[in-house]
Amino acid sequence: MDLVKKTSEMSLKSNGESKMQQKREDYIDWTEYFMAMAFLAAKRSKDPHFQVGACVVNKENKIVGIGYNGMPIGCSDDKFPWGKNTPSPLDSKSLYVCHAEMNAILNKNSADVKDCTIYVGLFPCNECAKIIIQSGITEVVYLAHKSWDKPKYAASKIMFDAVGVKYWQYKPKNDKIEIRFTISNDGPS
Repeated sequence: MDLVKKTSEMSLKSNGESKMQQKREDYIDWTEYFMAMAFLAAKRSKDPHFQVGACVVNKENKIVGIGYNGMPIGCSDDKFPWGKNTPSPLDSKSLYVCHAEMNAILNKNSADVKDCTIYVGLFPCNECAKIIIQSGITEVVYLAHKSWDKPKYAASKIMFDAVGVKYWQYKPKNDKIEIRFTISNDGPS
């Protein structure tokens, strides 16, 4: 007896009604999943002040890029500065660190990211906004913003509005998603 026929027969009660188990209802939706992926990517960041991750997703809900804030390839995390507000600008991380949005776009696994959505922990600065716009991303979903009063964030909003990039703040349903590296008889928990 082939597997499909056997499975079909096993799922029917004697009266013809289905015995199939119902799907679970406590799964996360796509937005929560992609924002969680951005937060998981952020765990790779060595920045002592802000760990930011980004996840680029196409219209078919497929991840096409992931990134986090860190030093450029070949620039040692141990030899370049992680300081902020230092006496010399050359001792500040801001001149060296690649932001999560840039890394997610550059780390793409597709020909381009045109018409994609980017999920990011913090609202993008003006430099990242330019990269987002130039790459063809059409939507930005962010969890938080530092300060709307800072010119670099105001400039992002002005540019996004000018070109029609949609942006909105995600309000999570859960304050945490737990991942355990244990496997039960029913699969990973």
